[in-house]
Amino acid sequence: MSEQSQSKQQCENLHWQCLPFDQLSVHQLYQIYAARNAVFVVEQNCVYQDIDHKDPLSHHLMAWDSQQQLAAYLRIVPPGLSFAEASLGRVLSSASWRGSGVGRELLMRGITALREIYPQAAIRIGAQAYLEKFYGSFGFVQVSELYLEDDIPHIDMLLSSGRN
Repeated sequence: MSEQSQSKQQCENLHWQCLPFDQLSVHQLYQIYAARNAVFVVEQNCVYQDIDHKDPLSHHLMAWDSQQQLAAYLRIVPPGLSFAEASLGRVLSSASWRGSGVGRELLMRGITALREIYPQAAIRIGAQAYLEKFYGSFGFVQVSELYLEDDIPHIDMLLSSGRN
């Protein structure tokens, strides 16, 4: 089996959930915060307050592996909270899942879930600048100048609502 086929098969074996905050179990919430801390604070050597009071108002898209460990995660933020538009944020793949294609699957599912929850909303993200091509492959376009957020270069990107 090729490496790409194996990665695709691994991603197909994941269990996906999209839940509002008040339906998350304590175990799920713990794993979400642990993964966000590992990626955004420790790996990126960025001291910041991750708990920003947006989680209780957001939906949370999670991919679980066969050992009930979090493989990938993002949150769906309602319009008016981070930006005027709806948003995808805290997008991450756990270290052991990077390179498997789970990030691409996560973003596809995140866009689909956001469109189900907020059908008329455009999607704005604050993307780390090095991921511009990745997000661009989903139709996002850069709509801001480069800026620093927590000393990391970012750009805002927008995916239109698809309305005419």
